[in-house]
Amino acid sequence: MLDVDGVLTDGGLWTNERGEVIKRFDVRDGLGIRLLQQAGIEVALLSGGKGGATEQRASSLQIRHCLTSVKDKPAALVELQRSLGVTPAQTAYFGDDLNDLAVRSVVGLLFCPADAVVPLKRQADWVLARAGGDGAVRLLAEAILRARGLWQPLAKRGWRDGNS
Repeated sequence: MLDVDGVLTDGGLWTNERGEVIKRFDVRDGLGIRLLQQAGIEVALLSGGKGGATEQRASSLQIRHCLTSVKDKPAALVELQRSLGVTPAQTAYFGDDLNDLAVRSVVGLLFCPADAVVPLKRQADWVLARAGGDGAVRLLAEAILRARGLWQPLAKRGWRDGNS
């Protein structure tokens, strides 16, 4: 489960003349997500922010569960866990701010980017070396794939969408 603003983006929001919000996503994070999906790991997005750009990004990455405008992240996460049949111990969450710290009791692992708020860093299982929106999700994806023994073949042969 990934937060969006401050994790997949740098947390900045641009607004155009029509009032539409524009977000910048790191393509390396996107490939990391695709690699996790190929390894059979369900990736979901959980954001307190409005949709639009987030849903577009989720669609382009074939992320099936994209929850936006969420006011109670722990409740939304528990509901998604129930619908997917996964336990808190089987759930990892990557967030950057105080509203993400609220999910600590309903996840097995909590991760945050290098620029997360200090209270979250203190309770995180791992503080990634990269900032949100700057490849932090990619670092986590690589670590997961390494732990499963799936990184070496990718590093040796490369990756094409859909190859195993």
